Amino acid sequence: MAIDHKGRAVVIMGVSGAGKSTKGDMLAKVLNCSFLDADDFHPLLNKEKMRQGISLSNEDRIPWLEMLRDGQFVLLDAEADVLAARLEKRAAEGKHFMPAALLQSQLELLNIDEGEEIFKVDATLSPLVIVSKIQAFLFSDSDQTIDKRPLGIRNFKEV
Repeated sequence: MAIDHKGRAVVIMGVSGAGKSTKGDMLAKVLNCSFLDADDFHPLLNKEKMRQGISLSNEDRIPWLEMLRDGQFVLLDAEADVLAARLEKRAAEGKHFMPAALLQSQLELLNIDEGEEIFKVDATLSPLVIVSKIQAFLFSDSDQTIDKRPLGIRNFKEV
């Protein structure tokens, strides 16, 4: 029996360099659905602030977060040194507006409450493994799986 995910939003979250766009695009292709990059929901003023190396405040983020609040959240998590290396590589290639200098402020503001229903995945795993884990999470609340644990934060790392 096919599962209808029409209208279902999956929010792939994490700080810059976690791989949200790459994994989100791959997941959309696997699920045959649309991929909308959360960066596209930032107003131009927010993007310009980041481009200039200015950290966003909570006030800057509130309207953006409000638009995304009704989704199922997946956190791509990695150590700061891994993220910094990714950002430096991306900046050298001219591929993103976010400078590596803002990484620390993002890490400091990323507060995940263990009671929130956020699925946490190790962002250093291969993209295919990450997408497979996200798929397993998305389908875990259906009748097609025996995993009936409550959501909360689940940590998955490659053994």
